Amino acid sequence: MIFDLSFAKARNWPPRALCVIVAITSVVGASPAFAQSYPSRPIRVVVPFSPGGAVDGPMRLIAEELSKRLGQGIIVDNKPGAGATIGADIVAKSAPDGYTLLLASQTNAISASLYPQLPFDPVADFAPVSLIAREPGVLVITPSLPINTLQEFIAYVKAHPGQVDYASSGNGSGQHLFAALLASMTGMKMNHIPYRGSGQATTDLLGGRVQMSMPGMAGMLGHIRSGRLRALAVTGASRAPQLPDVPTVAEAGVPGYEAYVWMGLLAPKATPVAVIDRIHRELLAVLATDEVKRYMANASIEIVGSSPAQFGAFFRDEKDRWAKIVRETGAKVD
Repeated sequence: MIFDLSFAKARNWPPRALCVIVAITSVVGASPAFAQSYPSRPIRVVVPFSPGGAVDGPMRLIAEELSKRLGQGIIVDNKPGAGATIGADIVAKSAPDGYTLLLASQTNAISASLYPQLPFDPVADFAPVSLIAREPGVLVITPSLPINTLQEFIAYVKAHPGQVDYASSGNGSGQHLFAALLASMTGMKMNHIPYRGSGQATTDLLGGRVQMSMPGMAGMLGHIRSGRLRALAVTGASRAPQLPDVPTVAEAGVPGYEAYVWMGLLAPKATPVAVIDRIHRELLAVLATDEVKRYMANASIEIVGSSPAQFGAFFRDEKDRWAKIVRETGAKVD
């Protein structure tokens, strides 16, 4: 790209403006060459959740396969806390060169409304790459409760208002809002107990220190099948093949309820389009491999693999949807 500086000089533009023009011209002009050599060093994917969570496991497999196609190592860097905003802030302020990416989820869309003064713009400060996949959540309880159905659980909570604790992976997480939405739609009064990640929340749920949670289904299947947790309902639009006897929340008596755990890849804004396209192209190839498809199917995770534009529109819609739910439920950071 060539810019005629004589035009600007003839109009006595200030030196600072000329410097900005030169900088922009250099970046834009270098983009094709930069993209052609990308990647030339390891890539970091920031996962704003603790290890072992609903999106952490799939991302590690995807990262392993993606590194083979890109010819560079991919580092999965867990930065949990504050409703995924700590990790998101790191990526938002990183260089837009394709070497720092964010694994986003519904928590990022929720936190956009739940945290009123974020140090970054959850939409404008990122460039979408792809919506990778989605999975239903599952309402699980400790087997010590004398309950076998969702309606029995609702009746039990209403008979014991404020005495049932539900665990989540943190303030503003999907687990938090999935349960808050259910409580709002059914008139239940429960106590929210936020943890620093799914691992700690699951440990206390298994130990009976909290009574209920609504995490992503993939991480719960083993505990459900072993009888250590009891599944009452799944949050998707249809029953999960891995739990065919477990009804959806809507089937179980709460019509209109639907929520998914999802995962997608974002880059800092101003990342060159050619770099975004390269990552997107290789990501789709990874999602089409037999190994990844088997893993996702076994975990009841639905592969999506959207375009960058589709993911951008989806993220904005999710942000608006959860903003409405935050207002309606009165959910807040505890």
